[in-house]
Amino acid sequence: MNSFKAIVIKEQEDEVSYGVEQIGEDQLSDGDVLIKVAYSSINYKDMLAVQKKGGVIREYPMIPGIDLSGTVVRSADSRFQEGQEVIVTGFAMGMSHTGGFAEYARVPADWVVELPENLSLRDAMVFGTAGFTAALSILALEHNGMDPKNDPEILVTGSTGGVGSIAVQLLAKIGYKNITALVRKDHQVDVAKSLGAHSVIFPDELGELKKPLNKEKFDYVLDTVGGDVTSVLIPQLSYGGSMSMCGMAAGVELKATVLPFILRGVNLLGIDSVNVPIDKRPAIWAKMADDWNIAGTTLVDEISLEEVPSTIEAIKNGEHLGRTIVKC
Repeated sequence: MNSFKAIVIKEQEDEVSYGVEQIGEDQLSDGDVLIKVAYSSINYKDMLAVQKKGGVIREYPMIPGIDLSGTVVRSADSRFQEGQEVIVTGFAMGMSHTGGFAEYARVPADWVVELPENLSLRDAMVFGTAGFTAALSILALEHNGMDPKNDPEILVTGSTGGVGSIAVQLLAKIGYKNITALVRKDHQVDVAKSLGAHSVIFPDELGELKKPLNKEKFDYVLDTVGGDVTSVLIPQLSYGGSMSMCGMAAGVELKATVLPFILRGVNLLGIDSVNVPIDKRPAIWAKMADDWNIAGTTLVDEISLEEVPSTIEAIKNGEHLGRTIVKC
């Protein structure tokens, strides 16, 4: 194989830098399956990966990109054959194992999911890790009682970001009507409503964390941001309500008392998309390819590897909307 393009993160003299380079196959991490990457996508974790002390990269140099879709070039595992279209998300990819921001990737076979019918390689990354996380969040909430037949009041935080924007669309497609979107800026209001939100609120409308129990406002919360937003919302969950938690853009600390849990029986549901067992992944992707397929209406930009830094900067500055996929 000739050299190919990849984004490479390097650390020199305690400084982190990254950019597009020409590399060879010998610079990829070990694995059973070599994949020609068609698309990747940019996620919040990818932004953290290129920051000094971002807490994502374990060793340098490293190719970032925590997800990819593409075509098998070579496989040492009989489950996958040359020409087969596949998806890889999570595990150690883009962290301690070279990731998806490259024209080729090599990964363990146990990380690979066959692309389901009715889903293109492009649409797989319109969902990507963000969509996979949104789907996991909704499934967890439904497992804990959320049902469109009951017309629950649902709040989605970070509603115009990667996970939140897909979550709002999925909820609307499933049939939920009372979807409230939490936004930070005026220009996000129309975006959230176009995605399927019934109403929109701003953080200052949530009130302050003054009481261990506040008025019950939401039956279910799909939280993508963490921090003080999560802390303020827990006392506003209805009796028996649940909140899924999958992000930390607003911080990692949680301020709470036990009262909402022992007096209202509420639930906090942690969502991890990184280490979901491989045998559980195909069914989730099949659902997104079929009943939950909103890829054709998702707010999405398509960029090249060379354009990744500008999108990373937009995410860092809180100016990014929807999904950005990278055509590799």
